[in-house]
Amino acid sequence: MPKLKKIMRILGQAAIIASISSIFTEIAFRIYNRINPSFVFYDRSYNRFRGKPFASDYDFKLNSKGFKDVEFQTEKDPNILRILGLGDSFAYGVVPYRYNYYTRLEEKFNQTGRTVELINMGIPNMGPRDYLALLIDEGLELKPDRVILSFFIGNDLDPNEERTLLSHSYVASFIQFIIALNKSYEGRIIHAGSSYYDDRPQMEYETFLELQTYRSKNFRDTENFRNNFDYSVAFVRQIKEICDRRDIELLVVLIPDELQIDNQLRMAVIKDLDANPADFDFSLPNQLLAEEFARHNINYIDLLDDFRSASVEKRLYKPQDTHWNIAGNELAAEIIYQHPLTTNH
Repeated sequence: MPKLKKIMRILGQAAIIASISSIFTEIAFRIYNRINPSFVFYDRSYNRFRGKPFASDYDFKLNSKGFKDVEFQTEKDPNILRILGLGDSFAYGVVPYRYNYYTRLEEKFNQTGRTVELINMGIPNMGPRDYLALLIDEGLELKPDRVILSFFIGNDLDPNEERTLLSHSYVASFIQFIIALNKSYEGRIIHAGSSYYDDRPQMEYETFLELQTYRSKNFRDTENFRNNFDYSVAFVRQIKEICDRRDIELLVVLIPDELQIDNQLRMAVIKDLDANPADFDFSLPNQLLAEEFARHNINYIDLLDDFRSASVEKRLYKPQDTHWNIAGNELAAEIIYQHPLTTNH
């Protein structure tokens, strides 16, 4: 029995030492990462959605990083204003490369005589946590002058991800990084060499309506919505803090969900839910984001009003798809272009 007590005492002491060491390591990691953000503390799970390097995408080939853009050098020419374009499938685009709003925005900037390089780092199915991880993992080494973050109202406020220990612990994140160190991504072939049809529906109507009905929860002021909102916006604040410390200009572009634009679709969703229209506020996320961004001095553009006005005369979303068509991409590029660049070069 005395021997067992001794073993238990030793194990208890070891547990206390391990706990104290873990706490101090966690604190040290957090201090280090605040001063010098490091990719080892961020989840690279976004790679599972990334494009396959050099894969065909309609009539275009992805670059060696699997991004829907031309090749770029890591080293930045000091005479070039470099912009990183972050975002999900809107940034990646369902339209061909030449019609993508990031492509068109770069062209518009360069037509003014400025030399601008806009690197499209959009990856489908990403969310705010992934935007932060991608910026840390791959964006900062490119030394951008500006970051444009495309924030989609439809699902960027619904993270739909398990909030595990990895979401909060830097020690756990570091261990995961070591485990995954030798893993690599193969990438996905998304549009291949198919032809693009701007007016062809992408989904069956029932599937499309089901998706939009699910997204309608982002327009009801519930406790779950508020919790998701706070969780998602916290990553945008972190991006802002990192950009400020690196003297990088941040611009957030709020991309409206089609539900916010198309009244007929709204009524179909409300009917599908057998709900009271008064229970929905289709401007709620934008109003809350505007308040949050004002508090934290985050520069942003809200596309909602312009898209609502323009949609009266033309379709801006691909039928039964949820993404912009060619006209929607062009309108977004024009609105962002009109927002002045404050970075001096």
